[in-house]
Amino acid sequence: MKIALFGNPNTGKSSVFNMLTGLRQQVGNFAGITVEKRSGFFYLKDEQHELIDFPGTYSIYPHTRDEKVVYNVITQPHHSDFPALSLIVADAGNLERNLLLFSQIYDLGLPCILVLNMWDIAEKRGIKINVEALKKRFPDVPIVTTNARVGFGKSRLLDAIQSYTRNVELFQPLIPSFQALQLEDVKGQEEETKMRYTEIKALLRTEEHAFASGKTDAFSRKIDNILVHPIFGYFIFLSILLIVFQFIFSFASIPMDWIDERFVDLASLVAKKMSPGLMNDLIAQGIIPGIGGVVVFIPQIALLFFFISILEESGYLARVVFIMDRLMRPFGLNGKSVVPLMSSVACAIPGVMAARTISNWKERLITILVAPLMSCSARIPVYTLLIALVIPKTTVIGIFNLQGIVLLGLYLLGIIMALSVAILLKFMIRSNDKGFLLLELPGYKMPRWSNVGLNVLEKVKIFVVDAGKIILSISVILWAAATFGPGDNLENAEKKCKANKVYRQANKATQQQMLASKRLEASYIGIFGKGIEPVIRPLGYDWKIGVSLITSFAAREVFVGSLATIYAVQDDGGQNQRLIERLKNEKNIEGKPIFSLASGLSLMIFYVFAMQCMATLAVVKRETNSWKWPLIQTTYMGALAYLGALLVFQLFS
Repeated sequence: MKIALFGNPNTGKSSVFNMLTGLRQQVGNFAGITVEKRSGFFYLKDEQHELIDFPGTYSIYPHTRDEKVVYNVITQPHHSDFPALSLIVADAGNLERNLLLFSQIYDLGLPCILVLNMWDIAEKRGIKINVEALKKRFPDVPIVTTNARVGFGKSRLLDAIQSYTRNVELFQPLIPSFQALQLEDVKGQEEETKMRYTEIKALLRTEEHAFASGKTDAFSRKIDNILVHPIFGYFIFLSILLIVFQFIFSFASIPMDWIDERFVDLASLVAKKMSPGLMNDLIAQGIIPGIGGVVVFIPQIALLFFFISILEESGYLARVVFIMDRLMRPFGLNGKSVVPLMSSVACAIPGVMAARTISNWKERLITILVAPLMSCSARIPVYTLLIALVIPKTTVIGIFNLQGIVLLGLYLLGIIMALSVAILLKFMIRSNDKGFLLLELPGYKMPRWSNVGLNVLEKVKIFVVDAGKIILSISVILWAAATFGPGDNLENAEKKCKANKVYRQANKATQQQMLASKRLEASYIGIFGKGIEPVIRPLGYDWKIGVSLITSFAAREVFVGSLATIYAVQDDGGQNQRLIERLKNEKNIEGKPIFSLASGLSLMIFYVFAMQCMATLAVVKRETNSWKWPLIQTTYMGALAYLGALLVFQLFS
């Protein structure tokens, strides 16, 4: 049986979903649209049932793309996701508001079960609900009390579902007159909603139904006086962000380095154990590094969503959204955009994925499109190499390191450009969805670690399975372009290299690097690099930098490794110093340094703006369900990078 899970936001709907399905979950999109679809499975008497978690909504009348999903499904009996049974999750502490959605679905004639969740919180607040009286008002609807976060009420809910599986065939969905209202008839919707609230209030206030309001959550109110303070609230949030990203930078690097080393070892082992040849190269240089390029991001993604889940479970994330909304609104963004943008400072991949919390499609899309402009950790190797090359080690005002100031400036430039582009996109992207923030501040509570774990596992699985396929494919393509060349180009390049006096006098390791450099130059990707040299020459780059720009599309930090290979620098622990010395001595055909202050700053600006990360593109494609937006993103960021680099080079030349 297909079972739907409906409810207002912040009613514990996800906890009910996790309680019933556990690890048997999968995430996709609803057919034809880019709204996330979470579904899971559970068993009753050896029968498997599918549970679909629909987006949270306060009413069946839709105002956002997410809410339209609910409307489209429940008003079309032939829809592929039309449920045989609906579980409507209501916050027992806010029953008056929650009964609006329930009564609308009930009047459609859909078989349903009313789940009064967060029962423990209602009891703590002194709220009393006469469940038996409610059952008299809705005689054919089972009413189950639960506290899904701790598994309370699970057996009663399963029993209610089991009893409905025997009777569900008796129900035929009805479309009452109120549902026939056109979506554009806002006045009619408002009148109908007011009428329902009047009836609900009358129902709950009668002595028969004995719904008694309790005290407000005084504890949450006291904490909110500090956490959502118009001044201190921002400082507290920034402090928490600082701690979170310090953890991500400090601790994620340990498993990431370990994973990176293990994949390097695995590639070396395979290269030694397998017979030399094309298959050996494909696996050792293409497939294994491609898989490693996926797996290496898992620690960052897992850690980031671990902290986000804790903040969300505790109730603090809703406060962050509330205080930041006023600042983000002029830029076409939402208060919920803050977490994705700040997450992108660590890595744009989890940042883009974190934008799912934004219900308004336009604001979510703008957030996704500008997130990669935030300087991520992958840019750090590029920044540090270029700064060391062209920025002197001097102090400003006697205490500030000039190299550190330049690094800070690059980060600030990314933030400023992200907000500037967001303003432009605000006016360029058309959407019928109104940009507003409708938010309920939930009470504070201890995180439920099982929910945190399931959320982290879900996000990691999405990245590895969906984005990983694209990343691996592009890795193999890049390997092929760097391995093959037209005709006998590669053989001729090797012969010329071996005939060189410098080659014959070099040690074996240097000889291998020189051969690799010449083969790369003669490969398809090298030819392409030389082909684009006239285009990049106005930026101060030669074909070698052009090849590094192309290969760094796999990941920005590949730029350094590509330069090391091209310039035939021995790859060991002291590589960076020797690489810097070699790059400083590199001259162009006019005898001038390739890496001057002008070209170095130009490259820095290029990497601030350019979309040089196929993993991010893969995730953007997955999150938008289309190649349209990643292509637009690559184009506009590429144009920004080129024009910005051109302007800087011309100014400093």
